Amino acid sequence: MPSFATQQSLFRAYDIRGYYQHFTDEFVQALGHAFGRLYHSQSNGKASVFNTSINTHTNIGKENLQNVVTVVIGYDARCGSEAIARTLSAILVGHNIRVIQLGLVTTPMVAFWAARYHGHGITVTASHSAKDTLGIKWLVSNTSPSSAAIQALYQQLTVNHDYHFYQKIQGENRVFDSEMLENNNDTKPSSYLLDELSTEQVESVYIDAIERVFNQLSEDHCSTTIYHPKNARKLDLIVVIDCLNGATGSVAQRLFDRFCKHVIMLNSTPDGCFPLGSPDPTEPNRLKELQRAVIAHHADIGLAFDGDGDRLMVVDNNGKVVMPDHLLYLLARIAITERPESLTDSFLASEVLFDIKCAHHLPRLLSNLGAIPIISKTGSSFMRQQIRHPDSQIVFAGELSGHFIFNDHRFIPYDDAMYAALRLLHWFALSGDNIGNMDNLDSKKSLSDIIQSLPSMVSTADHYLPMPPSATTDCAIMEQLTKFCRYLQQLIPVPAHHDSLDSASHSSTVIQLPTMQCPSSVCTCASVKSSTTLAQARHLLPKGTTLSCIDGVRLDFAHGFGVLRQSNTSNSLTARFAGDSIDDLKDIQAIFATLCRPFNTILADQIIAIVDE
Repeated sequence: MPSFATQQSLFRAYDIRGYYQHFTDEFVQALGHAFGRLYHSQSNGKASVFNTSINTHTNIGKENLQNVVTVVIGYDARCGSEAIARTLSAILVGHNIRVIQLGLVTTPMVAFWAARYHGHGITVTASHSAKDTLGIKWLVSNTSPSSAAIQALYQQLTVNHDYHFYQKIQGENRVFDSEMLENNNDTKPSSYLLDELSTEQVESVYIDAIERVFNQLSEDHCSTTIYHPKNARKLDLIVVIDCLNGATGSVAQRLFDRFCKHVIMLNSTPDGCFPLGSPDPTEPNRLKELQRAVIAHHADIGLAFDGDGDRLMVVDNNGKVVMPDHLLYLLARIAITERPESLTDSFLASEVLFDIKCAHHLPRLLSNLGAIPIISKTGSSFMRQQIRHPDSQIVFAGELSGHFIFNDHRFIPYDDAMYAALRLLHWFALSGDNIGNMDNLDSKKSLSDIIQSLPSMVSTADHYLPMPPSATTDCAIMEQLTKFCRYLQQLIPVPAHHDSLDSASHSSTVIQLPTMQCPSSVCTCASVKSSTTLAQARHLLPKGTTLSCIDGVRLDFAHGFGVLRQSNTSNSLTARFAGDSIDDLKDIQAIFATLCRPFNTILADQIIAIVDE
């Protein structure tokens, strides 16, 4: 068996993803066998509680398949994704695994269908990445893999349990499919294990499930029905949707036409070449076309989805992109105010999970809703894992990159951008009729009016910075910075009885700290260490400042916040800063530059140079 050393870089924190040339035939085939072993070892043979009938909406009825491992497989619009999906399907069938092929779908739709069976699903997708990238996401028992599980799958690639079968496959110079498996004398799989659903089946079951959610929501509100299939009264909104030529384009028109009166589609044809750019709605200026269309059509709202449909960005009626922090708050508010009575009774308190890159206003706003704000590492897979913990009280989770997860027991707890958008539209229409305890939200308010009522701030985008070299040190830059911040925290008495510098007295000039060795008990780096006086420590960490090191370094100040962390998907650092004003923002950037300067002057200068959005 080959070592696949080149492919090791594909196995990232959340999924398998990278340059398409690394997805060789032998790599994909070996990966299929690794998945086969994985699903056999992890499957418990029980259907999900979300499932209503194990064989509903399939063509299979020849045998009792209750105890057969079932995996659903779909793919995105990228060139090469379909071929990989069919290869994986055929190999899994060879492992006596039942495969349900969903075709071109979003990643959340794979999760939805997986939940109807054993919770096992594979999506061949590189999400929002550029067109020269391929990738694979998967679920085991409705759970996303941890970083350790992803690395363990890589280690399985060299296990030679299927070496003889693998050699025979390797000799074939054509696409690996179910017919090839059926002709292989070593396996002879039963054809009933492979089932390909029609587009109509896949979409109808998904849309009908969402419709049931909104019918129940309308009943729960006990007011004039905004939408009901019997009277065909739909949401009276003009909605513009940009699918960015991704997988949502195959279903979005049909889905949103079911609920909205006026739907205008942009870039709705799935195209793996992505002629207008990467299918990433968070990229700067990526939503210019959507913004123009919202204004031109006098629309109430604009929606944008990424390549595999798990990220959502929103444009208000004035054509302005809604900050993800504000969008997260609105969606969390919806989850809290529209939670069913059964959830209210079972949850001791509603918790809302948000990632470390979200702004400083968010915890206070969530607390004002009666929720408990909880900060999390960046990564939607981390959030899904926390939501599924048996003791979880999390009703909603979201992150700056546009992943939003409703966990109010109305739908599957997955970051489905289209579902989140529909929840927003439904709430928006209801708030216009002053329904649902919207507090100070008057009737007929526009989305821009609602956003305007939230605290204003000045922020930078989630900015990528080159990873500084650490060849001369025995620990990386983020480890050094973390230790230094904790050391500064130790210098300041708690509670502090001395006067401390508040944000108004912060200087935007970078302070030069003396360079010397830290105490060995605090830092053992071989690189240069920094120590500082109590006065300098108080300047860098003013009274009331909170430090979080769960994912890089985050500092929350009275009038803003900053975060610097290592990216999970590239060899770079990500930084974001926000303040109540431009002066607050510059002060916070200056503090972070001061903290970083003893370790890397270039990084410090790059932090100062980041401009606000």
